[in-house]
Amino acid sequence: MRVHYNKRALDAPCFNAATVPSQAIACDEKMRKAQVTKSVVVSVHSNSYKDSICLLEATRTLLEYPGVTWGWAFMATPANLETLSKAGFTEDPLRADANDLVLAVRATDESAAAAALEAASRLLFNSERSSVASEPEQIFDLRSALKLHPTANIAIISTPGHYATLEAQKALTAGLHVLLFSDNVPLEDEIALKRRGLRLGRLVMGPGAGTAMLGGVGLGFANRVSAGPVGIVAASGTGAQEAMSLLDRWGVGVSHVIGVGGRDLSAEVGGLMTEMAIRALDADADTQAILLISKPPSRDVVARVLELPQKPTVASLIGLTAPLKGHPQHVTICDTLEEGAFRTLAGLGMPAPDNGVGRLIEKVARAAARLNADRKRLVGLYSGGTLCHEAMMVASRRLGPVFSNAPFDENWTIESAPPGAHICLDLGEESYTQGRPHPMIDARARAELLRRQASDPTVAAVVFDVVIGDGAHPDPASVLAPLAAEVVRSGAAVVVYVLGTMRDPQGFEEQRARFEQAGCIVADSAARAARAATALVLRDPSVALDNLPPGFSPFLKINPEKEI
Repeated sequence: MRVHYNKRALDAPCFNAATVPSQAIACDEKMRKAQVTKSVVVSVHSNSYKDSICLLEATRTLLEYPGVTWGWAFMATPANLETLSKAGFTEDPLRADANDLVLAVRATDESAAAAALEAASRLLFNSERSSVASEPEQIFDLRSALKLHPTANIAIISTPGHYATLEAQKALTAGLHVLLFSDNVPLEDEIALKRRGLRLGRLVMGPGAGTAMLGGVGLGFANRVSAGPVGIVAASGTGAQEAMSLLDRWGVGVSHVIGVGGRDLSAEVGGLMTEMAIRALDADADTQAILLISKPPSRDVVARVLELPQKPTVASLIGLTAPLKGHPQHVTICDTLEEGAFRTLAGLGMPAPDNGVGRLIEKVARAAARLNADRKRLVGLYSGGTLCHEAMMVASRRLGPVFSNAPFDENWTIESAPPGAHICLDLGEESYTQGRPHPMIDARARAELLRRQASDPTVAAVVFDVVIGDGAHPDPASVLAPLAAEVVRSGAAVVVYVLGTMRDPQGFEEQRARFEQAGCIVADSAARAARAATALVLRDPSVALDNLPPGFSPFLKINPEKEI
C-alpha cells in the first residue's frame, strides 16, 4: 500500500503517476488481518481551492471508477486531514494546508487508483481551463467576478464554515443577496449576518441552505418546476424540494423558493430571514399563496412570523407536538409536507389530486400477507433530513419509539436503541457524509446498509427516499433498485418514495418504474411512504390512510390475492 504525494500548482493540476514520489506505509491493522493487498494513493494540489459542490462531484467520480473501494476529494483542513488519518491512509501528517486540494483513493491495484485520480482531476481542472480560455480574465474572488458580471445580484457561498462568514460579509457589502450553502457556520455569525442583511434589505439564505429557486432559477439541489402562484419559505432543503415537487405534480407552479437555513426559526435566530422572506413574497405580484416549511421551530418565533403574511398561508411544521393557537384565520397549520401542499392547493381553489392511496393500500395488503410473523421491525434509510424527521413522527404515532442518529425525542438516540427497535437514519448527517458525498449525490452511500437489511430476518419493512433533480445522482435507480430487489427477495417489504418532477433530468416515471420492477411499493409522497411502511409492520393496510387530507379519495378496495 502506497501513498503518492503530488504537490502541483493550479496551472499544472493533472495527476501523473509516473512523476510523483512515493513512500511505503504500513497497512492498517484491519487490512493486515484480512490479508488484502490494496493500493492507497493521495494526490495533493497546492493552492487549488474548489467549493464543496465540485468536491462532491469529484468524490463521486472517484467512487464510481472501476476497482475503487474508497475515495474522497476534499480541502486539507485540519478536521479533514484527521478524518483521512482515521480512515487508515497515512500514519504520518500529510504535507498540506487548508488552501490545498486533496484527492485520496483506495483501490484494488495501483493502476486503478491512478486512473481514478486522473478522472477526478480532469473533472476538477479541465473544465476550469476551458472556461478560463473563454473569459477575458480569470476569476479568483468576488471582486473579479463582479467586474465580469456587474448585473449579478446573488452570491452562492460554499466554503468551509469558518471562512464562509467573511465571504458572506463581502457579498453583502457588494450589495448582493447571499445563498450560504456552507454549514458549520457559528450561530453568532449567522445572527450577525442576518441582522446585517435585514438592515441592507438583502436575503441571507442559510447557512446550510441547500435549495432555493429565485425567479425560476434553481440554486443548489433543486427540482424543475413550472412557474406558478405559490411562494415557499423553507427552513429545510429536502422539505422545500418535496413541497415544490408535490405542487408541480399536482398542477400548481411555484414563484420562488427561499431557503432560510435550519436554525432560522429557533429562539436564538428569531426568524430573521423567515420574516424578510414572508414580507418579500407578500409584496410579490406573482405570488398568491405562501407555504412555510420547518422542522420543529420555536413556538414563540413561528407564532410571531405567522402574524405577518397578508396572503393565504399554510405552515407545514413537521413534528409539531401541540396545536398553535391564536393565528390569523387565513393561516392554516399542519404537520406533514403532503398536507401542506394539499392545503395550499385548496386555498387556491384547486381540486384535490389523485394521490394513488387506493392503489397503495392494495399493494400494502398483498405485501403484508407475505411477511413472516417474525418480521416486526421498521428500518428507514433517508437521504433527506426533513423526510427522515417526518417519517419518524408518522411512524412513532403508531409504533412507539423510533430510534435515530437525528432523533426528535432525546430519549430515542441510536446509541440507546434496544434489540429489535424501529430505526430511521438520516444519512445526510455529518457523521455519515464525512469523507464521502451526500447520499443524494452518491447513491452508493446507502448500498451497504441496504444489503444488511436483506440478511436481517427481523425486518418487516425498509423505507427510503430517492431524491432526483438538479445536483442529484444522474440515475439513482440503477444503483438502488437492484439492492432493493435483494431485500424483497429476502422476505422483507421495501417502500420507496421518488421525490421529483416530470421535468427532472433523471426521468421521474422511469425512476419509479425501475423500483416497481424490483418489487418495491412506490408511494406518491414521503409521508404516505412512511405510513405504508408502518402499515406493513402492523399488518394493517388501513394505516396507509392515516391523516388523509379532506377531498382525497382513498379508492379503498383491498384484495390481497389480486395482482395489479
